[in-house]
Amino acid sequence: MFHRSKITLKEVVRPNAPLRLAINGYGRIGRCFLRALLESPVAHNLQVVAINEPANLESMAYLTRYDSTHGRFPGQVELGDGTLIVDGQPIAISHARRPEDVDWRGLGIDLVIESSGSYGQRAELARFIDAGCPRLLLSHPGNSGNDVDATIVSGINQHSLNGSEKLVSAASCTTNAIVPVLDLLDREIGIEQVLLTTLHSVMNDQPLIDGYHHDDLRRTRSAMQSIIPVSTGLARGIERLLPQLTGRVHAKAIRVPTLNVSAIDLTLTTKRPVSASEINQLLAAAAAGPFARLIAYSEAAHASIDFNHDPHSAIIDGSQTRTAGPHLANLFVWFDNEWGFANRMLEVADHWSRLWSTQQN
Repeated sequence: MFHRSKITLKEVVRPNAPLRLAINGYGRIGRCFLRALLESPVAHNLQVVAINEPANLESMAYLTRYDSTHGRFPGQVELGDGTLIVDGQPIAISHARRPEDVDWRGLGIDLVIESSGSYGQRAELARFIDAGCPRLLLSHPGNSGNDVDATIVSGINQHSLNGSEKLVSAASCTTNAIVPVLDLLDREIGIEQVLLTTLHSVMNDQPLIDGYHHDDLRRTRSAMQSIIPVSTGLARGIERLLPQLTGRVHAKAIRVPTLNVSAIDLTLTTKRPVSASEINQLLAAAAAGPFARLIAYSEAAHASIDFNHDPHSAIIDGSQTRTAGPHLANLFVWFDNEWGFANRMLEVADHWSRLWSTQQN
């Protein structure tokens, strides 16, 4: 019935030393990625050995130890001489603002996690490669599909990687949340049209109080005082992963004044008649089986905070599933836009790295 393979993080120690990772941009996703790695069974195989972040080392250490959203760091964090020492392991710290100003080659890096969000065009990303980085994994979709070698949603298309890629995108948190759901529904029921609205928690491109924004008037408004519509490229991101839906996906995005956990209000028309109970049964079965790592299912009376630090890409709220007539359905999908996505990035890095032994660096 289900055709997608379930990706797992296997505690298989490679015969060689752990692969050496660097993080470029130690913000929300960068810190979550490090924490997810240290809490995962692949920590023996992948090791963060360098972080490039313009902020000072003291602030980096402090925000690693104490996180207002995810709580205290579960390990020991100390300061060294130009290093962040995490559970006894020193991580070299640099504060460069340009890829060329970091000695990636000298650090012996196998993969850079690019989580600054400052580079989206292929020519910009190629600056890392030219500066000695063998590969980049992006925490965003890039400016377009042509700007990366592959866009991967863990559990959906990771097997399209062959190990020769240099620039790989892990898509976005919202794309990771909705693509497994749409993929399943399209294969099992058939989708005609999709309209979705993302209710996304605040992000660091919004001010706490009214302030200037370089190109979006709505983002000049206080993040914590208003519900704010913003632009989104989600429809294009979905179509990149599910090309059979090209021209049939439409999206809106609204920022809401919460710190973490977002939701998607999903409306779709189906090719065949369907009921709310059939949709729920299909998604519950997927969550209990082949999509267990990606999707969870619940019919309990939830609020968004219930899914803070939840590693799933999406949590289906079955209590909110509705149909209007035989071909119109509405679903509600929760997701932790930080922690869930960081775990998917980790899975992509782990899977991709297992292919490198067949390729020359």
